[in-house]
Amino acid sequence: MTKIALIGTGPCGLSFLRSLHQAEKNGDSIPEVVAFEKQADWGGLWNYTWRTGSDQFGDPIPNSMYRYLWSNGPKECLEFADYSFDEHFQKPIPSFPPREVLQNYILGRAEKSDVKKYVKFNTTVSSVVDNGNGFDITYTNKIDNSVHKDSFDKLIVATGHFSVPYIPEYEGMNSFPGRIMHSHDFRDAEEFRNKNVVILGSSYSAEDVALQCYKYGAKTVTIGYRNNPMGFNWPEGMKEVHYMDKIDGNKAIFKDGTVQEMDALILCTGYLHHFPFLSEDLKLKTHNRLYPPMLYKGVVWQNNHNLFYLGMQDQFHTFNMFDAQAWYVRDIIMNKIKLPSDDEISNDINSWVSKEEALEDAYQMIDFQTDYCVDLCSAIDYPKIDFELIKKHFYDWEHDKEANILTYRDKSFSSPVTGTTGPSHHTTWLEAMDDSMATYLDTK
Repeated sequence: MTKIALIGTGPCGLSFLRSLHQAEKNGDSIPEVVAFEKQADWGGLWNYTWRTGSDQFGDPIPNSMYRYLWSNGPKECLEFADYSFDEHFQKPIPSFPPREVLQNYILGRAEKSDVKKYVKFNTTVSSVVDNGNGFDITYTNKIDNSVHKDSFDKLIVATGHFSVPYIPEYEGMNSFPGRIMHSHDFRDAEEFRNKNVVILGSSYSAEDVALQCYKYGAKTVTIGYRNNPMGFNWPEGMKEVHYMDKIDGNKAIFKDGTVQEMDALILCTGYLHHFPFLSEDLKLKTHNRLYPPMLYKGVVWQNNHNLFYLGMQDQFHTFNMFDAQAWYVRDIIMNKIKLPSDDEISNDINSWVSKEEALEDAYQMIDFQTDYCVDLCSAIDYPKIDFELIKKHFYDWEHDKEANILTYRDKSFSSPVTGTTGPSHHTTWLEAMDDSMATYLDTK
């Protein structure tokens, strides 16, 4: 029997375990799988922890999750085709839930799948080597510090790529008297109440951390972009400026001439694809992009077809795309999908990469990733989900953000699975200071 190693049980790893559960439910004989999870529980980044830096065993904290995080995209765009929000919560819920609600949804499906028996928790994989027929894997049980080795036929890397921060250096950082942190270590916007906060970045982290600081009472929020501004209609007290050049005392000096007093600097400068446990010949090396090279159909390692990566793309689509990838990988492993020749694989990768490199705006990027999801689903038995509706929702979401960055989370969207439209939340996002699941689900 084929023996699979799965590294990581965040949303991508859970999607793969779910795919096996569904195959077994349909009467298939599934391969053996061992899942390695370095945290004490599954859920990946959705596990909030107060910890930053290292855990109690000395391992780096993978989580970038912070208090008061709310979904920054409609929940309907990430809904599982085989497990709707309506089914999980037994009623329609608003379209932009806080972290605890989304985590509860993700884990609810996992719990119902009876797949926890495959997972080794508190287990760190330290080494993966290609042995010619598969992979030799060395791993450590963090509880008793025992080291083990095992061999596997197939390897699935589902460790994500939002765990290892990219931290640049700027002149004057050493002598800055305030707080410097990466968004990876951001936990609570209350810390910055009545403070002048400078945020570097122009992607989702910068956008949301900036809005968090504004919502929870920062005195000013200045966002420094490197290439292109986000360009939203920021409220009074927030602004975007171009490229921080250096720090002088407690002042941030920008290349456009802006000088801003600063109590705290938050680096929303992105993350590294980082796989220290893999030998060099197996490592995906890419920046954050919609179609990383060397991955056939975004998941099969071009140089070794026994190695698969899940969720390594930059993302509009998330959970249902991870499902599609997981189902596709499962079907390759179970010989339901036959891989084409090396030349055909190379041509297919090059075609997708070329299309990606020609994209010019967010709407084209949404189209591209939607086409990718539809392409995967055309080859698998993933339940039907309306990707065209999801694409339309993403369009509307982009428009809503451009219209008012403070109110886009107050909108409602319809489910691509059940057709249900999310009700309006009882409190606007800007006024909702309590992000607990109990308060959120307490419809008034």
